[in-house]
Amino acid sequence: MMRDGGWGMKIVNEHIQFPEIEYEAPNTTGYIHLAAEIERTLPIKPNSKAKKKLIVRVKELCSRLSELNEVVSAHVLDAFVIPPGNKPGRKILEKNNPDIHIPAYDLVVQIETTSVATAKSLHENNLFKELFDLLKQATRYFHSFVAKNVKKIGEVDKNRPGIFLYNYFFADDLDVVLPVWEYTGRWFANKTGLDNSTLLMPVEGESCEYAVINHCRWDSPIDIIPHLIFRPSLRPYVLGNFTANNIVAIPILYKLA
Repeated sequence: MMRDGGWGMKIVNEHIQFPEIEYEAPNTTGYIHLAAEIERTLPIKPNSKAKKKLIVRVKELCSRLSELNEVVSAHVLDAFVIPPGNKPGRKILEKNNPDIHIPAYDLVVQIETTSVATAKSLHENNLFKELFDLLKQATRYFHSFVAKNVKKIGEVDKNRPGIFLYNYFFADDLDVVLPVWEYTGRWFANKTGLDNSTLLMPVEGESCEYAVINHCRWDSPIDIIPHLIFRPSLRPYVLGNFTANNIVAIPILYKLA
């Protein structure tokens, strides 16, 4: 059964309910997201020598960028698991746009700046240009954009090790994405103890393949991976409501490089 949940959102499997969660006001940080597909990611497959060498250089450049007054932080994240995601959702993508690229980014650089304006202007910095060109030349697929925070459960702490999720959302209607994200976020808060998350939206004028990108963190793999595999409510509550609203989320799990 399906009902209208307001804001154009459709709700399915309403017999499954979780308590609402509190949200903090969005921050004013500017985000630069650099995502690269270098090589295939498998849980037990170590990085190649070439990728290890690339990561060393990328971290050096990020360290130098982080010394700039306008840069709050610059982190490098290395994927270790790319879950299969929602098969019905992938079918929607393939049906609506056969040429669409399904993200499989095994290396991400996220730079946080003092504002959206400084994130945009950082593109003129020579250090940033060197980083940008280095990643673009080393990858088989590369995507970058400037974003802002539009919803927040809590800030994501990237100053200590953990398991980091980037969820890349495809959606037909931007107005529907936000309430669906809030509604399905209850599952993660109540089942995995999630207490942080920043939802990023590409700023106006940016060419981006995704409606929004969710970013959050857990302390260890056991805090999230078993829930993604064994929790029976994940598929009907989270994935079911994504599919009902023509939303497809492609999750990728990372560790700090």
